Formats: sequence, structure tokens, C-alpha cells
Amino acid sequence: MNAGFIKAIVILPGTALVYVPALVIWLTRKSGLAASFPPQSAAIWVAGLAFALVGLALMLWTMRLFASKGGGGTPAPWDPIQNFVVDGPYRHMRNPMLTGVILFQIAQAILLQSIPLVVWALVFFVINTVYFVVLEEPQLEKRFGDSYSEYKRNVSRWVPRLTPYSGLT
Repeated sequence: MNAGFIKAIVILPGTALVYVPALVIWLTRKSGLAASFPPQSAAIWVAGLAFALVGLALMLWTMRLFASKGGGGTPAPWDPIQNFVVDGPYRHMRNPMLTGVILFQIAQAILLQSIPLVVWALVFFVINTVYFVVLEEPQLEKRFGDSYSEYKRNVSRWVPRLTPYSGLT
């Protein structure tokens, strides 16, 4: 990974998973909505760890795909990858990297038993959905043309396909 790729990771997932959650926890620390750790229930531990592991696996898998098959660039919108990547989890959903981030946010909310972190995950989801619809997807259609348009028609933004998309290789 080059310096630009690392910078994109520090800024983007760093903001979503570290900086904003830390601020939310700090701002709510003396309220009735304060985070509570450690969870007293084994079920909460198991659920939180399951969401964290799946989220982390998706984030790492997709970043590795971008680094190996992206043809340069980063996951950041200011320095996009050059190649249209439809491999691994991208054969099942259009946004597995962000899905991994959101799953990890849910894990944080579960493990810290924090309603404000649930709200942050929902706000993050809505912001990204609007961003994808208004900016990213039209830009991808311009950059990759009919290939992306067909992919978009066949692969959901957030809900995974049960069978992998095989329209592109």
C-alpha cells in the first residue's frame, strides 16, 4: 500500500470508526446515554464480536482488492481507483467496504451498549446512501459506462445477492 492509500484509510474509516465515535462517547459520558463497557451478558459479547469480525473481514478484503486490482488510486473519492473492480464481495453487493464499516459501527454500539453510537451508524448510513445516489454512482457511470450500468442493474447497493454476479470478470 502506498502513502495515499494509507492516508485514505486514516481519514475515512478513521473518522467513521474512531474520531466520531470517540467524540460521541465523550459528549455523552455524563448523560443517561453514556456508553457502558464491558457488557455483562455473553450474548452481547458474542453479537458484538460477530458484527466486528464480519465488518473487519469485509473492510480488509475490499481494501486488499482495491490495492491489488484497482490499478492505482485509493478508496477515497479524491483519488479513485482506475479499474472497475467486480470481484469477491463486489460480486454480491455494490458497497461491501462501507457495509463492513457499518457492521463495525454496529459492533461498537453493541459492545459499548450505546444508543448514540447506533444513531451515528444510522446517520453514517444515510449520508453515504445520499452520497452514492447523488455523486458516486453517476460518476462511476461516466467513468465505466455500460459495464457499470449493467452491474448497477444487477447488484444491489446494500443487500447482498445470494448468487455471485457473473456479468463481468
